[in-house]
Amino acid sequence: MEKGEASFSSNDESKIEENPVENPEFNLAEKHDQLARGLKSRHIQFLALGGAIGTGLFVGSGAILASTGPAPLFMAYLSMMLVVWNVMNNLAEMVVYLPMRGITVPYFVGRFVDPSLAFAVGWNYWYAYAMLIGAEATAAGIVIDYWQLPVNIAVWITIVLVVMLLLNIIAVSFFGEAEFWFASIKLITICGLIITGVVIFFGGGPDQHSVLGFHYWKEAGAFVEYKAAGSAGRFLAYWHAFISAGFAFITSPELIAIAAGETIDPRKNIPKAARRFVWRLAIFYGISSLLIGILVPSNDPNLLGASNASASPFVIGIQRVGIPVLSHVINAAILTSAWSAGNSFLYSGSRVLYSMSLNGQAPKFFGITNRRGVPYVAVLFTWCFSLLAYLNVSSSGATVFNWFVNISTISGFIAWIVVMITYLRFRRAMEFNDMLKVLPYKTPLQPYATYITLFIVSLLTITSGFQTFIPFSAQNFVAGYITIPFFLILYIGHKIYYRTPLYIPVDQIDCLTGKKEMDELEAMTEDRVAKNWWMKVWYWLA
Repeated sequence: MEKGEASFSSNDESKIEENPVENPEFNLAEKHDQLARGLKSRHIQFLALGGAIGTGLFVGSGAILASTGPAPLFMAYLSMMLVVWNVMNNLAEMVVYLPMRGITVPYFVGRFVDPSLAFAVGWNYWYAYAMLIGAEATAAGIVIDYWQLPVNIAVWITIVLVVMLLLNIIAVSFFGEAEFWFASIKLITICGLIITGVVIFFGGGPDQHSVLGFHYWKEAGAFVEYKAAGSAGRFLAYWHAFISAGFAFITSPELIAIAAGETIDPRKNIPKAARRFVWRLAIFYGISSLLIGILVPSNDPNLLGASNASASPFVIGIQRVGIPVLSHVINAAILTSAWSAGNSFLYSGSRVLYSMSLNGQAPKFFGITNRRGVPYVAVLFTWCFSLLAYLNVSSSGATVFNWFVNISTISGFIAWIVVMITYLRFRRAMEFNDMLKVLPYKTPLQPYATYITLFIVSLLTITSGFQTFIPFSAQNFVAGYITIPFFLILYIGHKIYYRTPLYIPVDQIDCLTGKKEMDELEAMTEDRVAKNWWMKVWYWLA
């Protein structure tokens, strides 16, 4: 038994049976049109990592570097990783306890907090995922523009979107396998970039004649003063970078939670993926964000948003030191990265719709699955909204990409706020029923870490569009804040129509429904036995 896990005993079970009765309304384990458990441990780990490592790092980081400088970029990614660590822990505790098929965050919100909040956050999640698919397709267009091919950008967007659809509509096992290899390319690419960055740092590039070191931190400055002069400008640079860094991580913790219902042996594989997820992000995002500021000065005209000749900062850095061919290889790998992230977001958006349809928060036809367990109606509906990526045809890629970034980032922040509120209610209910001891997975520093993180994310949400006021830009203001009224209208409208209470009283929260089925599923799963050292290594990795 690994640290952080709790065991179940007969005495614990007898105490639990004295507490609240089960509610069939919440028992997704017995619903029809079930999803197939076709995702293995390696699929789930790479799905989460693949969704997190996308164009936010490879492309969007260039916009942060150009507007704030290398120091805020590095600090922002480190700060955001702490936020994501807590959100991931919150989700992991709830999902490992009840890894039923069809569960997503709205299910837990409706069960532990309030049906109206669940309805609003469900559609908010779907909206964020739909926008993120468009963002990834747009980023793919930006990446392809690097080669200046004599083909209309609409052709490339079509190819990207059609492949995403096919990978999601065939079978979940096929999707998981494709995502595993997509994510593997990302990891190999990042490892290669880190090695290349270290070589360039010490002056190993073909056109280098001395150690590069932190030359650009001194030449162009560690900070680019943002919207103000002096220390205020440097602080605003960090805060803007902190907000913008959210795009790179938005909805990445939820990918593991969403996939739990289609995962083999979820009570073992979900904790493994959750524990390793943040450490991998720390290594890849931490080192990569530092290297970006080392390889490229913040005043480079080719950075995203600095001109229409936008490109990944990694590609720009490799070009600057004259390494032949490698920039093309890296650009191709970044293209697969955008493809992979969009693939994950289409998967997640469709599963949110599927889960909501089971709970009566979306039309029932979104819960229809094919013979392979794929909710194809939900997949098609979510994919249709990715066609907004064709805005690229009439506007510059950088402009459209920034619209998607602003819209999806604040949606993600709202979703995280709701996740943390739900976790606090879940934990309070488990305490009330004396069931904390039977949680199969526990995370450190709770609930204090959640209270602190909840305050920080709330502040980020309120101030996410502060730059639109200096000077005021109506277009950017709408893109930055439209999600908040959209969310409130859904929440208040549902509450007025259905006359739901403000929240579910803690003594009425159902902590039992589905637990018995999940305990039986765990008991029926056989442990993997490694017959040699190679299998031991593979089982540890996967």
